[in-house]
Amino acid sequence: MSVPSSMRVGPFTPNILARKRYIIPYVILMWLTIIPIVLEFWLYWRWLYHWKPIHFYLFLPLLGFLMYLTMVFTAIIFAKLFLVIINLFNKPKEGVFLRDPSDRDFRYWSLRNTIKKWPTWLSHRFPFPFLDNLCFKAFGVKTTFKNSLFEGWVDTEFIEFGKNVVVGQGSHIQSSCVVGNLIIVRKTVIEDNVRIGAHAFVMPGTYIEKNAVLAANSATIVGQRLEEGWIYVGVPAKKFKRNVFFEDSLQNVLGQVENVEKLRQKYEELYIKRYDEHLTIRERIRRVKERKIEEQRRKALGI
Repeated sequence: MSVPSSMRVGPFTPNILARKRYIIPYVILMWLTIIPIVLEFWLYWRWLYHWKPIHFYLFLPLLGFLMYLTMVFTAIIFAKLFLVIINLFNKPKEGVFLRDPSDRDFRYWSLRNTIKKWPTWLSHRFPFPFLDNLCFKAFGVKTTFKNSLFEGWVDTEFIEFGKNVVVGQGSHIQSSCVVGNLIIVRKTVIEDNVRIGAHAFVMPGTYIEKNAVLAANSATIVGQRLEEGWIYVGVPAKKFKRNVFFEDSLQNVLGQVENVEKLRQKYEELYIKRYDEHLTIRERIRRVKERKIEEQRRKALGI
């Protein structure tokens, strides 16, 4: 069954390259990755084929599994080695850079992403998700093996995850983005117990505090901060209501009810009712002014 392009998720690296010749280290890395598995198969064939042909075919699937693991670990090791060498000449940095081959930072940013492309692609094709997190950790992304990141597209530098983070399918967690002829690189931080809905966009510089939720098909802006314990909805993301449904707290909020109908009514009242539904006129005017000030600030910063 074919998969829509919108559902083909990462963790992949950007395809924006300063120059096509940066494909050369990509091909070299693939070549270095294939050599060990060829040797593995050769040794396996020499050991079992002439000795016990039945065992050769019996354990061949296990060999394929081990060969794939060898490919992933070899790719990560060599990519890490290449990145260490490259960082001696130009360390990753935050900022706004010109998206042109003449810009040194953009060139090295492209080179780093080219090197990371092969191991991240391999790790994501593995049927068990722990390799994704292993690949992230190897490239400097702060995360834990319990985080569920494999359903989304996640940048491979300047990203920091807390514990128990879930990224929805097809969502994007970015530390870099292209705006016109510029590229913005800023650190993105997602704290503990955060939920990112399907097809949501987290832009560079976003800071999501604990127990916050970014709803499906919502998007943050560059440098936005999502407060602890709130659900955010929309483009750009705005406060919707308090997050009272995190994990085991739902039962405490709903309390004891007599029947299913009252339970449903109480649930709908808590879940559907917006936190700002009964604001006074003065509070509404204040919020409008705050939004205008924020928009002016973003225009002044060029974001």
